[in-house]
Amino acid sequence: MIADRTPAAPEDRELTADELEALVREYDSESNFRRLAGATALLVTVASVILSIFHVYTAGYGLFNEVSHRTIHLAFVIGLIFLVFPRKRAQPTRRLWVDSLLFAGFYLYLLYQLALSLPASGTKTAFVAAMVVLVLLTLPVNRPGAEPGRVALRDWIFAALGAGFSAYLVFFFEDVFIINVGSPSPQVYMMGLIAVIMTMEATRRTMGSTLAYIGAACLIYALLGPYLPGILAHRGYSITRIINHLYVGTEGIYGVAVGVVATYVFHFVLFGILAQMSGLGQLFIDLATIVAGRASGGSAKVSVVSSGFFGMISGSPIANTVTTGAFTIPLMKKSGFSSRFAGAVEASSSCGGQVTPPVMGASAFVMTEMLGVPYNEIILIAIVPAAFHYLAILLMVHLEAKRLGLEGMPSDRIPQFRAVLARSWHLFIPLGVMVALLLMQYTPFLAAFWGIILTIVFSYVPLIMRAFGNTSMDTSTVLTPPRLVQGFEDGAKFALAIGAACACVGFLLGMTTLTGLGFKFSAAVVELAHDTAGVISSLDFTGLLSEQGVALFCALVFIAIACILMGAGIPTTPTYIILASIAAPALLEFDIPLIATHFFVFYFGVLADVTPPVALAAYAAAGLARSDPMSTGMTAFRLSMGKALVPFMFIYAPSLLFVNFSLSEFIVAILSGCLGILALSAAYIGWFRRPLVWWEKIALTIAGLLLISTSWVAIAAGVVTVAFVLLRKKAEAAALPLAVSRPEG
Repeated sequence: MIADRTPAAPEDRELTADELEALVREYDSESNFRRLAGATALLVTVASVILSIFHVYTAGYGLFNEVSHRTIHLAFVIGLIFLVFPRKRAQPTRRLWVDSLLFAGFYLYLLYQLALSLPASGTKTAFVAAMVVLVLLTLPVNRPGAEPGRVALRDWIFAALGAGFSAYLVFFFEDVFIINVGSPSPQVYMMGLIAVIMTMEATRRTMGSTLAYIGAACLIYALLGPYLPGILAHRGYSITRIINHLYVGTEGIYGVAVGVVATYVFHFVLFGILAQMSGLGQLFIDLATIVAGRASGGSAKVSVVSSGFFGMISGSPIANTVTTGAFTIPLMKKSGFSSRFAGAVEASSSCGGQVTPPVMGASAFVMTEMLGVPYNEIILIAIVPAAFHYLAILLMVHLEAKRLGLEGMPSDRIPQFRAVLARSWHLFIPLGVMVALLLMQYTPFLAAFWGIILTIVFSYVPLIMRAFGNTSMDTSTVLTPPRLVQGFEDGAKFALAIGAACACVGFLLGMTTLTGLGFKFSAAVVELAHDTAGVISSLDFTGLLSEQGVALFCALVFIAIACILMGAGIPTTPTYIILASIAAPALLEFDIPLIATHFFVFYFGVLADVTPPVALAAYAAAGLARSDPMSTGMTAFRLSMGKALVPFMFIYAPSLLFVNFSLSEFIVAILSGCLGILALSAAYIGWFRRPLVWWEKIALTIAGLLLISTSWVAIAAGVVTVAFVLLRKKAEAAALPLAVSRPEG
């Protein structure tokens, strides 16, 4: 009953810092850290700070050779994961038991295959016995009376082995990579099997089982190639060949994905943490309020703009959602938006951080390595897609605000620009220097190095200004030694999960190069697209559709669906790497520029964060908004439909990415893209001056799709349709003003 509700849970009460942290831990597996204490906490802090200092030092003074740098990085990462992250469930569920038994069986199968390949010896017998014990330890058996968050003995064993398989390559570098290259010793194969098992267990612990299942499927595919049907069949590879390919060298676990994390991503994660601690996040919210607060539905537009600003240094959808949403969601609810819509706006706009320059998400750094394109060019290429992303959300927010008759924020809630600038001017310098270095084609890790150093140095400006009598600046944001240690520790912790995920993605990358899996998948997509296009073309009585054009559209739809489905289970970066490796090559059949195919996959991987049933960013926003998670997720997905056109736009008009640039194509694509986004936004909000009836929504949806075409006939038809519907609604509004309706929730 309502009368029984406690005073601590009113709808509009803002969440405390502890509640916000709990919300992040619940929905963001990458932030679900143990609450450590005592000697274990001290050990984790020291190791995390050493890892951060290692990356800062190498960024500024030069990287090691790529194998050494990646192995040192991964030794810390995998070792720390088993101390920092608890198991997914304190009380094992049936699903956890099923998953664990399946993986245990898989590990034993790999052990059996390796045991058959190794020569008989006492070392082999001891290794097999030890590995059987290790596999049994992966099962979710709890010691009676054990505390849920406690670091158990098995975690210490896993941590030692997780750090050990990389440390082995560091200490025996000459023996493995120089003296015995091409003919590894049995000990290398043994350590390689430990590397496979510990990488998969670290991935399961931080990311869940989905990505680990994909990694296991890739290994099984490599082992069982001769027994597979049709196009999937290949000659098969022995377990020793597979382990050597994955463990020794840079084709598997220590491949491009881990290399990007170790040389780029870690530095920008650390910069984002320190920048937020120094007050940059609050500055972005203040600036967004100044820019958008006075507009109709200003509170929601502040959410969009602040998420865009914060996304420039974050790259994490859930962290972005919780950080800015703690301020904007209660504001939107008080302004008149429903709880469901407020959460959806924040989630949808927060996902844009991964496509927003200059930092973007980890996927952008992977893209630079996979394509060989300098990062400063990736930044420029991403400008138009990011602008379209936020335009789509702003249009939907504006139309919803007009439908509800909402005004802007009151003047007393909008900060003064001069006051904000006076107390926060120093925060622009580190970010400005970092962006300038990126645009001047310095390496990203060097730019991040100076960003980190200047963030630390300029955080002391408020303290210095206070000494001269200026009390307007906040001295609580100074990165004092204790806060700096905390920042270095948090930066390392937030980079752990992506490190494990990228190591596991190395299984797929390694098996793709070994078996040719990418070419097989691409051939299957192209064949299915052409078959579907043949059926559609046979039904075209107008003769306007070309089979090649329809096949391209079908291939894009298939790959977009694959991105969304895969992204529903794993984060954006692994999704991008997997799809870029096995799906994006399919579009080369249609003469699409490679950068456009990769951005297409990247963009749809980002949209997966607000795609039910696993829309984690939307669920986190629902926790802030106190709304139903599934309805919030569906609304966030609906708000994202306008920007779902964007990837198709730069496939058909690569000039939007400044590829094969043509000014006329660029201008037409910009204008038709804006009109198409407006059409879809109006259709999915169901409002333009007055409510839209069903046939108007359908007409605007079809027109929006026509406007992404390269055909002048299709574009003209789209323009005419949009103009007809919108002018018709404008005329209706002028003839009969309509009372606005308030939201239900």
